[in-house]
Amino acid sequence: MVIVDDRYCKGCGICIHFCAKHVLAVSDEVNGLGYHIPYVSNENECTNCRQCELFCPDFAVFVVEDQECGDG
Repeated sequence: MVIVDDRYCKGCGICIHFCAKHVLAVSDEVNGLGYHIPYVSNENECTNCRQCELFCPDFAVFVVEDQECGDG
């Protein structure tokens, strides 16, 4: 699951560019800073490669893996 924290995003699009599976896209929505933020447009294609998280210069993108497996 990809999470974009719109409080920190400046809409640079780097996360969109580096996503090989095209999980992210530019939103029409504007954050509090006045930037068009990315949104998750194709979550099922995400492979948790974390490239979007790695390249975000503002630490606004996070990848959270499902925690469905447990100890019992």
